[in-house]
Parts: sequence; C-alpha cells; structure tokens
Amino acid sequence: MASQDPNTNTASGSGKQDEPTKPPPPKDSKKKDDKKDEDLSDEDLALKQQLELYVERVQDPDPGLQKVALESMRQEIRTSTSSMTSVPKPLKYLRPHYGTLKAYYETMTDSDLKKYLADILSVLALTMSAEGERESLKFRLLGSDGDIGSWGHEYVRNLAGEIAQEYAKRQSDETPFDDLMELVQQIVAFHMRHNAEPEAVDLLMEVEDLDLLVEHVDKTNFKRTCLYLTSSARYLPGPDDMLVLDIAFMIYLKFEEYPNALQIALFLDNKEYVKQVFTSCDDLLRKKQFCYILARHGSNFELNDEMVAEDEEREALQDIINNAKLSEGYLTLARDIEVMEAKTPEDIYKAHLLDGRASAGASVDSARQNLAATFVNAFVNAGFGQDKLMTVPSDASSGGASGNWLFKNKEHGKTSAAASLGTILLWDVDSGLAQIDKYFHSNDNHVIAGALLGVGIVNCSIKNDCDPALALLGEYIDKEDPSIRIGAIMGLGIAYAGAENEQIRSKLTPILNDAKAPLDVITFAAISLGLIYVGSCNEEVAQAIIFALMDRSDAELGEPLARLIPLSLGLLYLGKQESVEATAEVSKTFHEKIRKHCDMTLLSCAYAGTGNVLKVQNLLGHCSQHLEKGETHQGPAVLGIAMIAMAEELGLEMAIRSLEHLLQYGEQNIRRAVPLALGLLCISNPKVTVMDTLSRLSHDTDSEVAMAAVISLGVIGAGTNNARIAAMLRNLSSYYYKDASLLFCVRIAQGLVHLGKGLLTLNPYHSDRFLLSPAALGGIITMLHACLDMKAIILGKYHYVLYFLILAMQVAENVANCRRKSKAVVCPCSGRPSCGCCWPGWSSQNNYWLSNPLNTSSFGCRR
Repeated sequence: MASQDPNTNTASGSGKQDEPTKPPPPKDSKKKDDKKDEDLSDEDLALKQQLELYVERVQDPDPGLQKVALESMRQEIRTSTSSMTSVPKPLKYLRPHYGTLKAYYETMTDSDLKKYLADILSVLALTMSAEGERESLKFRLLGSDGDIGSWGHEYVRNLAGEIAQEYAKRQSDETPFDDLMELVQQIVAFHMRHNAEPEAVDLLMEVEDLDLLVEHVDKTNFKRTCLYLTSSARYLPGPDDMLVLDIAFMIYLKFEEYPNALQIALFLDNKEYVKQVFTSCDDLLRKKQFCYILARHGSNFELNDEMVAEDEEREALQDIINNAKLSEGYLTLARDIEVMEAKTPEDIYKAHLLDGRASAGASVDSARQNLAATFVNAFVNAGFGQDKLMTVPSDASSGGASGNWLFKNKEHGKTSAAASLGTILLWDVDSGLAQIDKYFHSNDNHVIAGALLGVGIVNCSIKNDCDPALALLGEYIDKEDPSIRIGAIMGLGIAYAGAENEQIRSKLTPILNDAKAPLDVITFAAISLGLIYVGSCNEEVAQAIIFALMDRSDAELGEPLARLIPLSLGLLYLGKQESVEATAEVSKTFHEKIRKHCDMTLLSCAYAGTGNVLKVQNLLGHCSQHLEKGETHQGPAVLGIAMIAMAEELGLEMAIRSLEHLLQYGEQNIRRAVPLALGLLCISNPKVTVMDTLSRLSHDTDSEVAMAAVISLGVIGAGTNNARIAAMLRNLSSYYYKDASLLFCVRIAQGLVHLGKGLLTLNPYHSDRFLLSPAALGGIITMLHACLDMKAIILGKYHYVLYFLILAMQVAENVANCRRKSKAVVCPCSGRPSCGCCWPGWSSQNNYWLSNPLNTSSFGCRR
C-alpha cells in the first residue's frame, strides 16, 4: 500500500502547476524507509514484517483470522513490555499503523474482537497519542476487563497519569467517574504488589480516595507506605496534610505499630487518637514506651481505667508521663558515664590556654562577670544537684558557700543567682524545694524573687498532684514589689508550660487588666500565660492579652519589653496555622507602633514548624522593604523565617541561603536578627557553614550583630561540647576582654555549649525530628525575641529571661545509648573511658584535638 500512494500522488499532481514540488518527498521517504530496513538485523526485520502482516490480517473480513492476528499482536507486545528497556520494538514498528488501526476500530461492530483491538490501541497510544488527548485511557475503558499489569509497568504509570487528568476534568464538569474508580482499584493493587507504594499513594491523592489504601496495604509494605505518607504530609496544603496523617495512623494501628501511631496522634494533637493507642495495646512494656514518648513531648495527658485497668500499673505509668523520676534517671546516666563531678566556670573558660592579657582580664572580679559565671555554672551543672558555687558541701555550715556567691552579685543579679540553684537542682522537686526554702527568709527582695523563679525552674516539666509550685508561688503574685511578682509569675510560666491550668489563668489574667501594674509585670504575666496555654488557641487568654495591648500608652509601646506582649499572643497559636486568622484581623486595630510587629509575630508563631513556603515568601517580602524610622517588625519576620523553615532539612538549607542574602542586602535591624535565626535553625546541631558564618559575624563592627552571633554560637552548640565552637569562644573571650557586654555574651555561649556537661540538648524536635515540643519551642523563641534588643533586656536587668531556655532542656537522644557503647576510646569530656559519643582523634593524655582544631571535618565530642 505504501508503494501505491506515491504513484497516485504523482499521477494526480502532474496536471497541476501550483504543486510542482509534491512528488519528491515520498520518494525520499521511501529511500529512507528502505535504508532503515537495510540497517535492521534479520531478526528485527522479520519481526517488523510479521507485525505488518498482523495489521493487514486484523483488517481481514474473516473473524477467525482477525482473532488470531490480534492474539499474536497482543502476545508480541506483552512479552516485549515486560522488560524495562527503551521503546519496545513492537510498539516502535506498529507506530506507522496506529492511525490505520484506529480508523478500522471505528468501523468495527461491538464484539469481543473490538475490545481486544481497543486494548492494543490503548498500549500503542502510550507512544503515539497527542498530548492531552488521553487516548490510552479512552481505549482502556472501551477495552476488555483483563489484567492491566500484564502490559507492563510503564503502561500502568501512564494510565495513572491520564486518570488523574481525566478525574480533574470530570470533577470540574460534574460528570460521574465510577468507571475511573474501578480502574484505580486495579492500578493501586498492581503498584502495591510491585513495591511502587509512592505511586499508589500519589494516584489516590489525585482522585481524593486515600481511604482505599487501607485495604491494599499488607505486612510487607505498610512501613514503606506510611513512611511516604508521613514524609509527604509536610508538603501538602491543609486539610490534605491532616487527612494523609489520619490514614497513616489507621494503617499503623491496623498492623499494631503502636509507637508510630502514637507519634502521629501527637503530631495531630488528637487526644482521642492517643487514647485509642492505649486501649488497642495490651502489652505493659509497650505502654511504658508510650508514656516516655508523651513525657518527652511535654503532653498533659491523664490515663483512665479504660486505658490501663490495674491501679498500680496506671499509677506507675502516670508517673512516667509526669516525669516524676526524670531526675533519678538523669543522675543514673551521669554516674554511669562518670560525669558527676561538679565543674566550675573556670573549668569551662580554660583561661590558661589563652595569652597573658586575656587571662589577666578574666580574673577581674566584677558584678557583670560574676553574673556571667552564675549562668555558666547553672547551665553546665544543670540537673546534677551539686556545684561549687551555689550548693553547700555536706561538711560546710549552712549558708556558707552559697551565701558568699549570692552576694557577689548586685541587685537584680541576685535574682539570677538565686534562680540558678533551681537550675542546678532541675527536676529534683523534693531536694530542690528544701534547698531553695532558705532564700524565702531573706530580707532582700531580689533574692526572694530569684528563689520564686528557682521553684518554678525545679518544677519545670514535672507534674505533681500536690502542685507545690502553685502553692508556693501563688501567694507572691500580688505582692507590692515588682521583682517578687515577676519572679513568681515567671516561675509559674516555666513550671506549668503547656499545662493549660485554669487556676493559674484566674490568678494571672487580672494582672493584665490592672492599670496600676508596671509594664514589666504585665509583660511577664502575658508571656507566662502564653507558655501555659501554648498552642491551645484559648480565646479567653487571647482576649485578655489583646485588651492589655490596647490599654498600653504610646510611651509604653515604645519600650523594648512591650514587644514581648505580642509574642505571648503568638504563643497561644503556636503551630496552629489558620486558627490565628481571627486574632490577626483584630491585631490590625492595634496602635501603629506595635501593629506590624504583632502581625509578623502572629504569622511566624502560627506557622512555626510547618515548613509553609508561601508564608516564608511573605516574610521575606517584609524583610526586603526599606523601613521608616522606629519600625521594629523585621526582626520577628527574620526569626519567623527560621521558625517556619526548621521543620525539615530541605527547607532548613534553603532558609540558611535566604538568610545569607539578607545579611548582604538587609538593613541593620535585619542583620541583628539573622544570627539569632541561624541559631534557631541549627539549635544543638552545629553545621559547619553556619558555624563559619556566625564566627565571621561575631567580629562585626555593629556590637549588637556581634552579640547576637556570639549567643547563637552557644545555641547551635548547646549541649554538644563541640571542640571547634569552644575554641572559637575562647578566642573571642580574649578578643573582647575589655568589652564587658560582649564578654558577658561569650560566657553565656560557653555555658550553653557545655550544657549539662554534654548530656542535655535544646533541640525542640524529638522522635527522629518528627515531633516538635510546643513548650520547648515557646521557651526558645521567647529568649530569642528578648535577644532582638540585647542591650535593653539581656544586658539590662531582665537577664533572667535566659532561664526560659530551661523549657527546652532535655536529655539528648544521642547519649541515651551511652551505657551500651564501647569503653575503648577516651572521652574528651571527662578524660575517662568513653561513653562512645565522641569522634576519633582525641589524645587520651590531654584532651587536645590531635589535628587542626579548626579542621572542618572534626568536631570533637558530639554530646
């Protein structure tokens, strides 16, 4: 037939003058076809001729011949598509005949043969169909009901893509799609059998029928399926993300993977799901595991008879959730890896490694440096119950050593010094309250304020039926002295963060509406309420804070401390996304001095930990604007970028790159916030690139940028004992030995790097970075917002804001297995047989790094 067409064209075109060039192309193409045939091997040529014969036989009037030809053609295509090659040869050789077969199909009467031909056309359309025509799907629906998987994996994938397009079209046209769903069932079953779970999930998401997945998972593929569901949830818009996690929860429950189901229940903040996990599981040991996950998350959860039938077992499990034995477990770990010996600030500073001028400067006994030593001592010995400054040795008379150190601090410095005792006795409620009690009898209001704050710190993360913190602190809330009131209020905020305690709300909300209360008391009352009701969207607390903001005068709104009140409002909506919209509308009525600041804070808090790219772009847009004088909203916007992007690794890396651009092109107040944002992105996780950036910024000409960078070095190295950061900070202490403010920041950072002698972390994420503890993040961002105006707050009289970090302090996950590690290596932290957490390269004699201390591939101890 192909040889007849050119001759016909030549004959018809010989009498026409307007088409003189028409005959040559067919001749050329004929030559090319002949040449192609010559290039083919004998085997391929035989296959091509065989397929052309089948095409002719399909068009034969004899049904018997048609059936044999169709069956043969089906067999050739099926055997070739079973292997993953390029375009299968039968499809390649049948391409020129696609139009012919399609035309013949239209002339056929309805029969089984017509359906067989539709099946073949559906496969041929895989390579021949025009884009957007969806002919492969069209002929599949017209074809037989056989197994689609026999045509090969590529065909099934192509069909899935066309189904998604067709479903969207039919949905917009409001036409039924039942026939599509039958095909979806087949495709999903095929994908699940062939380890293509992500493709099955994607298809079901496109046709909005994810519930179908539960029927098709089995014990061989449910883990991969759920891993894909939980990973993709971060990239889906609401409410699809929640739906995907619901399905993952159901699958985990179906296959009795209860710990993973519990993690999803906590991510969804769904207490009914948590109850379902407990009621579905009968194993007591697994229930203990659930309780430890709840305790780490800071969940305020009560067990009942239905969840745990036996009273004794229920009480023991509730104690785990309440962290009743957290101190005991922590000290057992410390003894096992032999780090119980108390460390002094001098052990951390290592001034003997510096040159003469710095070590001489460090020895000067000033109130500011004593205050720094107080914080360093508190952070390094946090939770160990003993130190060499505040706790009195057993052989000393009462009131000796601790009294001496306490009064080496001036005024508000005594508040932080007394509160540091609470940090040293962290989580040990019985012993802690007994040791702090003596300060309640002091004549100095600052010491009493510190003692009150210390009581709150000791009770942090611990839930107790007796509520000792509320009993002790409640009566001091309404005292006349502002410092005592702040100590009590802040102590309650730390002790009951996330508890949603109505009794405390009834005590603190009147303070917000008290016209006579000082601004600092109102600010700390708002922050404490925000932390107690973190992520709860409580309307009553929100209204009280909104009215407190509206009642503030112009002068008060200009104060740096007043900018923490919008943060307290943001904490109520931490991670709750759209729930903040009503409050965000109300914030538009605020005074112009605080309006934009409040908008940025609410937005960044509501989408914290979500990885929402659109909100990050929104915040970057605000950072690109050139400000009028007095505007402060860009600082919270920069921190907001980090808060949103910290959810997953890819977003985190992109945010670091964006912050680098802001450093280069941003205004001064943006540059001051960027180091803090970098610190939040890499908290307790020192990345080399971020470390280098912060090291560069720590020498910046703007002292506030330098201070923020120094604090952030401490934050990214918190609890890691990182050798490289420790060396950087030692060099900075030498560089800034004459600058009291910057030296204070260096000391704080040094204390953070050696937090809990390397056993603690500030990372709010846990369970393989899947869960974010709201109270922990709340404490961190409160401290970072305070650092936006370092000179007025941290370097002023409100340095105890640093104690909000205690909300994030937890035993690091990577030291939980220390006891099981090899004892062959020497640990740089203690110089004793290793806990197994260190990198190779330490000398057993002197704890010096054997290679270059600035070697970018080496970090020293990882704890």
